[in-house]
Amino acid sequence: MTSRADLVVVGAGVVGLAHAVDAVRRGLSVAVVERDGHATGASVRNFGHGCVTAQAGAALGYALDARSAWVRLAREAGFWLRESGTVLVARHDDELGVLDEFRERRGDQVVPLTSREVADRTGIGGLGGAWFPMDIRVDPREAVPALARWLAARGVTFHWETTVHTIEPGLVGTSRGPLEAGAVVVCVGHDVDRHFPELASRYGVRRCALHMLRVADPYGKEIAPAVLTGFSMLRYGGFAALPGLEAVRARLENESAPLVDAGLNLMFTQRPGGDLVIGDTHRYATTLDPFNAEELDRHVLRETARLLGVARLEVRERWRGVYASAGRPFLDVSPMPGVRVVPVTSGIGMTTAFGLAPRVLDELLT
Repeated sequence: MTSRADLVVVGAGVVGLAHAVDAVRRGLSVAVVERDGHATGASVRNFGHGCVTAQAGAALGYALDARSAWVRLAREAGFWLRESGTVLVARHDDELGVLDEFRERRGDQVVPLTSREVADRTGIGGLGGAWFPMDIRVDPREAVPALARWLAARGVTFHWETTVHTIEPGLVGTSRGPLEAGAVVVCVGHDVDRHFPELASRYGVRRCALHMLRVADPYGKEIAPAVLTGFSMLRYGGFAALPGLEAVRARLENESAPLVDAGLNLMFTQRPGGDLVIGDTHRYATTLDPFNAEELDRHVLRETARLLGVARLEVRERWRGVYASAGRPFLDVSPMPGVRVVPVTSGIGMTTAFGLAPRVLDELLT
């Protein structure tokens, strides 16, 4: 393999594909190098939730731009997408208070719901809640391969099952030979330390492991929106600066300290076939322990069953998601001329990548 591309993308997950999409729209030749036969990482192990509204700062801007890109790409590439929003179910007065504060800041991005309206949309009981109409849902197991096929049909060269050994200005060395590059974008998520260990150490990049499960739908009906809870308020930047959040955090720590310690984000989405993707917990390390603690799955199953008001849930699949984590939501650095390293270090790659990529390429190609 001796060839050349205007842009070489290392990694065929959603962040890498987002850069490839933007480069194609600019008329550039693109090559994507991926060590596996297809995307197997965080890009296909997530909720498929475009969690736009709960972001803050730069992430919110990227998410809003990415939302438009997802809707357009779903039409062009022919994958399933629903503009069904998100319902955050409030089960305590302090959570309703936070949603009131959130609505004051975000206006019509946050629509208050009564307890009856929450039940009608989700089947879940509670004191009330809010609907975030800007949020979207896709099936990541379908959407990511569909994006790769769409790109291949537009001239992007994919080098599957190809390991990148070296990266330098103008040249990517792979297990199948050299690849000349006008510019290089490295989108390998938590594996950034495999290629740039000093950079990963400098910015404190770690791996975050998530426990997630697919369960049979206990209701036997469509639940169109994604569903978040009070635990979710502790996980997303959009809630972080709200005065009422500390009361929610203090109560949850008092009532459910093990769940808060496990980083529980109690939420779910429904797959097109009806099953629910539920989760998730968060555990951080540079090198993760390979053994999954059953206790974490029990936390997720018990709390989801309680949320849904059912006695038990039938598990169909279990898996561990892994994403890059650091002290910032994005790590966008240039270790050498013509090379950008772009891991999303906050678990929001699917939500933000299509907004982030154009900004990265604007700077890199200039």
